[in-house]
Amino acid sequence: MSTQVLQVQGLKKHFPVTKGMVWKTVIGHVQAVDGIDFSVARGETLAIVGESGCGKTTTAKLVLRLEEPTEGKVLADGKDVHALEGDALREYRTTVQAVFQDPWSSLNPRMRVRDIVAEPLIINRDVSDQEVKERVEEVMNSVGLRPQQANNYPHEFSGGQRQRIAVASALVSNPKLLILDEPVSALDVSIRAQIMNLLVDLQKQYDVSYLLIAHHLATTRYMANEVAVMYLGKIVEKARTKDLFEKPLHPYTKALFSAALPSHPDIKHDEIILVGEVPSPINPPSGCRFHPRCPFAMPRCSEEEPQLREVSPNHVVSCHLVE
Repeated sequence: MSTQVLQVQGLKKHFPVTKGMVWKTVIGHVQAVDGIDFSVARGETLAIVGESGCGKTTTAKLVLRLEEPTEGKVLADGKDVHALEGDALREYRTTVQAVFQDPWSSLNPRMRVRDIVAEPLIINRDVSDQEVKERVEEVMNSVGLRPQQANNYPHEFSGGQRQRIAVASALVSNPKLLILDEPVSALDVSIRAQIMNLLVDLQKQYDVSYLLIAHHLATTRYMANEVAVMYLGKIVEKARTKDLFEKPLHPYTKALFSAALPSHPDIKHDEIILVGEVPSPINPPSGCRFHPRCPFAMPRCSEEEPQLREVSPNHVVSCHLVE
């Protein structure tokens, strides 16, 4: 059996840009995701990080089949996700679940928590009422909620408790993979560590894999086994978490890390100031997409696009400087 729960190969998503109200003409494409490759190992967490608009959430939507790819494949257990139909598609929807950023809007306010948590199980699995009741109690216990709270409505819970409900709902059908889209960024700082610890514990308990979409580097460092850094639709660096944080190689990765506060005020770190704005994904720069903002850019960078290459075991980077 494959140790890879998910494989993404040459994935692209280009959204057409149109003008005109009646006779629409396509005047360009937003290259939201532009040829990325990664895999998620069983029981591990891959984090995708980058600033807003880099294509992280579009990648998650492609994995969840909420968007159709322009090119490339998403493979789950070796099967092309976007070619699945009938029972195979139903099984995929069962084994891949999502936890979204905002616990206030992701739960139906008119449903009792019992029904919210049970819904994925009832829709996707052929189970009896008694089995549903037992499974709902089990996952509510595992996320730190009392089974008696199952009769309540979402508005009767705090933000942290709502996110626990969302996690319980995602876990109820025994998924292999959870897409975590900024799972703690909408929560109070005091609650974030609790939810992060809970997610780490649940991963060990259920042997579930996570695809973590994040921009908060502390969350990434604590939760992820591997990190992929995205810039303007492309993965520019990918490595095991410890290796990436100790030895970032791409100038953009270094700039991201330099913008984060150090773990102790006395720690000195080089501050890299990036000039200009992120270029438009409708008309990305030639060569390396980062070159207009890169403090180390060479003439070659504007002409020739760097390819991802392995610089050490499990560490790939696309940068002419590293060559």
